[in-house]
Amino acid sequence: MALMDFIKKQFIDIIQWTEEGDGTLAWRFPMRDMEIQNGGQLVVRESQMAIFVNEGQVADVFGPGTYKLTTQTLPVLTYLKNWDKLFESPFKSDVYFFSTRQQIDQKWGTPQPITIRDKDFGAVRLRAFGNYAFRIADPKLFHTEISGTRESYPVADLEGQLRGLVLQNISNAIAGSGLPFLDLAANQVMFADALTKELAPIFAKLGILIESLTVQNVSLPEELQKILDQKIGMGMVGNDMAKFMQYQTAQAIPKFAEASGGGGGIAGDAMGLGAGVALGQVLAQNLQQGLQTPVAPAAAAAAQAAAAPVGVRPEEVMATLEKLGDLKAKGILTQEEFDTKKAELLKKLV
Repeated sequence: MALMDFIKKQFIDIIQWTEEGDGTLAWRFPMRDMEIQNGGQLVVRESQMAIFVNEGQVADVFGPGTYKLTTQTLPVLTYLKNWDKLFESPFKSDVYFFSTRQQIDQKWGTPQPITIRDKDFGAVRLRAFGNYAFRIADPKLFHTEISGTRESYPVADLEGQLRGLVLQNISNAIAGSGLPFLDLAANQVMFADALTKELAPIFAKLGILIESLTVQNVSLPEELQKILDQKIGMGMVGNDMAKFMQYQTAQAIPKFAEASGGGGGIAGDAMGLGAGVALGQVLAQNLQQGLQTPVAPAAAAAAQAAAAPVGVRPEEVMATLEKLGDLKAKGILTQEEFDTKKAELLKKLV
């Protein structure tokens, strides 16, 4: 009876995986009651790796190529089975194939705004999304940590875990980069590099290599987006604070005219322009005190003549103070600068 059972057994001559369909990371070769013929062939294609598992223990790992399965090509399995060099019997082991090609266009994104800490702005709430690509780099580690003894393991079963790791480490990436958040938000490639660096060792613990990651969009709170827009708009004037304040004044003039003129007209335009000029003169004089070159008497007289008709009324001073308060709240003016400008403006009240 034992002899008949042996004769009825089927022997496997070729072990291979053709990867029918997409999205499978690991696949177990169907063994059932079959045994591997000693001297049979193992075919591992490019973008694949294979492992032999004997009684729950990984015996051998094979990269791309064609292998004749003998005691010489299975040294670890030979040791586990205590075979001697003359042993020529078929053997039975579980064989798992792994796809090592890139799994591209894996999506990640923040379903809800997340809060991060920034050295310039404190707590910042943002939303972001992008994609990434990964591949299996260590099939033995992936087998023991992720796929296990399952018949097949698809990408879909892993993508939720990987996406969660991306979202969990956004804050760590920004903090670890040491760069202000505004710099990262304005340079999405820099943001992606910082996040990839943070994720690489975490993915490696699963036997996975992260090949690339992109940040396609970063959505900021409205107030922070305004500051970023101002920073971009002032890029042409560098770090010149006087020019920056002139830029701010130019941006504020239309709002002053609209708020002061009510229904519009020459009076409203004059009041808005007067407030803007007064603010520009006050800030420029203090920021560049002792640095300006002497002006010609004719030019000084012309400047005085132009400034003389402009009277600083109480409502204009209040509007200017409100604008300065807004600049201080956004971090553009320090408390000391605000107090100085406030004192000078109050002196102009008659």
